[in-house]
Amino acid sequence: MEQVALTLYELNRRVRDVIESSLTEDYWVQAELSDIRERGHCYMELVQNDAWGHTPVAKARANCWANRWPALRRKFEQATGSPMRQGMQLLLRVVPTFHEAFGFAYQVTDVDPSYTLGDMARRRQEIVRLLREEGVFDLQRELQLPLFAQRVAVISSASAAGYGDFCRQLAENVYGFAFSVELFEAAMQGEQVESSVIAALNRINRHIDEYDVVVIIRGGGATADMSGFDTLLLAENVANFPLPVITGIGHDRDECVLDMVAHTRVKTPTAAAAWLVDHLAEVYDRIEEAQDRLRAVVERRIERERMRVDRVAERIPTLFALYKTRQEARMDALYGRLSAAIARRLERERHRLDLAERTAASLDPQRLLRRGYSITLLHGHSVRDPKLLQEGDEIETRMEKGTVKSVIIK
Repeated sequence: MEQVALTLYELNRRVRDVIESSLTEDYWVQAELSDIRERGHCYMELVQNDAWGHTPVAKARANCWANRWPALRRKFEQATGSPMRQGMQLLLRVVPTFHEAFGFAYQVTDVDPSYTLGDMARRRQEIVRLLREEGVFDLQRELQLPLFAQRVAVISSASAAGYGDFCRQLAENVYGFAFSVELFEAAMQGEQVESSVIAALNRINRHIDEYDVVVIIRGGGATADMSGFDTLLLAENVANFPLPVITGIGHDRDECVLDMVAHTRVKTPTAAAAWLVDHLAEVYDRIEEAQDRLRAVVERRIERERMRVDRVAERIPTLFALYKTRQEARMDALYGRLSAAIARRLERERHRLDLAERTAASLDPQRLLRRGYSITLLHGHSVRDPKLLQEGDEIETRMEKGTVKSVIIK
């Protein structure tokens, strides 16, 4: 029997008729967004992986036409704070369609952002669980912020309005505090957030002694993409960073994971600057309070010492009189002992003098001469040995009643 062949168009037409006749309703479908492109219309690639998340078990294309896409996109971003991006779990309302030339696709008519929010929350919870298991979730809050946190390393986009607001807030603070701010540029939205912020942290870490604190800020926006701040790797790097990290990434929704692990989280860049100023103001107040307490302590000590000196001064006349009496008594006692000692010493010396006089008298040559002795002198010295005399020497002989001079002849 001869087979009748259909053209591809005819077969596709029959497939289209079957789909349009049998799938006449809209369906809510859960799927992961594996790719998305916008060209007026929005073109999506949907996928469902197996239970282990490695192998796709279903794939399909989905389209949202330009007459519906802007409103749908706005609805999603206002609810989630993030644009649709690869890897997100979506709950889409779709109509199955088949076109003879373009094949099968789902036409997207609506989206339920709460489903994506739930999935994002589950992902954040999983990241938090892993961080807690690693023991790093609370590391930043254990760091002590320096008292004088004035050297600030800022991670932000240079063109972000939030960075300018941050710098102005610091420079124009009402206290006149001086801050040193250095920018480390990084992407603040999109797929490059994780890698660029980590790279900025690494650059800061190479000069860690030059900074007191790190501030991660970004300017707010109606459709700010926060998903880049909900990654495990970025959270680990911030949690383990050796300096306190302050986040002010400009959103009022639930905290992102980066906020959760940071030392301090504020809502906006301006609030981050105000927080640093307030911290320094608190330190200044503490210094003034300490100065006042020190002044009061010193004044009390001075007053006590003045009173003590006054009391001592009042007692000085009495003490001096007592001292004078004691000293006079001592002097009298010393004088008495000294007088007695002097008298004893004079007596001893007088006795010695008498002995010396008697000894001198006994040795007087006149006494010997009166007894009949004579003294022979040569040049005024007594001659004891005649052998010492030479011929021609003139000698003098002294006797009781006169002197005789002689010349030696041998």
